[in-house]
Amino acid sequence: MSETVLQLKDASIFQGDNLVLEAVNFEMNKGDFVYLIGKTGTGKSSFLKTLYGDLELTKGEGSIVGFNLKTMKEKDIPFLRRKLGVVFQDFKLLNDRTINDNLEFVLKATGWKDKSEIKSKIEAVLTKVDMQSKGFKFPYELSGGEQQRVAIARALLNDPELILADEPTGNLDPQTSIEVMEVLQDLNKKGHTIFMATHDYALLLKYPSKTLKCDENKVFEVVQRKG
Repeated sequence: MSETVLQLKDASIFQGDNLVLEAVNFEMNKGDFVYLIGKTGTGKSSFLKTLYGDLELTKGEGSIVGFNLKTMKEKDIPFLRRKLGVVFQDFKLLNDRTINDNLEFVLKATGWKDKSEIKSKIEAVLTKVDMQSKGFKFPYELSGGEQQRVAIARALLNDPELILADEPTGNLDPQTSIEVMEVLQDLNKKGHTIFMATHDYALLLKYPSKTLKCDENKVFEVVQRKG
């Protein structure tokens, strides 16, 4: 039986008092790769923010990696985020420290203490995204595509049950976007569950998968035409 990692039932998503999305019904199982598409301003980021605890779910029901989004308290959010890997459009790397130090910072912040365990975990995630030789570099010494690979590696540090990627190719040129998508596809083939917001329709055609669309305050599944 497939394991549900994310479920929303009649959930409405608000940004302050503004209704962004209403009556969202969605379920995602372990191992899925799902796209979230829609024009800018249709609620993709608000949808993701609700999932990682930045926006409160006040109407409807929702659960993600074992957490109830409706009843979750402020103090639960760090624990939720340890079970999620979040990849942002703008990388969010700290420019004043090396790649290894960026990753070590995250591990220490989430309770890792053993130096050798930290070192081997950093090596393992950088190897997964083919960046194992770049750990000594600073973010500004890397290309945009390389920085995004590091951001994906960072998202893998705590073995997340679900990776949320918010426009991970939004700042990249088409060729680099494909390289980053190959990394995500490869992770998915190895069993990682990925929910990715994007407005890059070329990627959807090249790597078809289940697709949800935000439009006029609704979320619905898009059936992709074959051929």
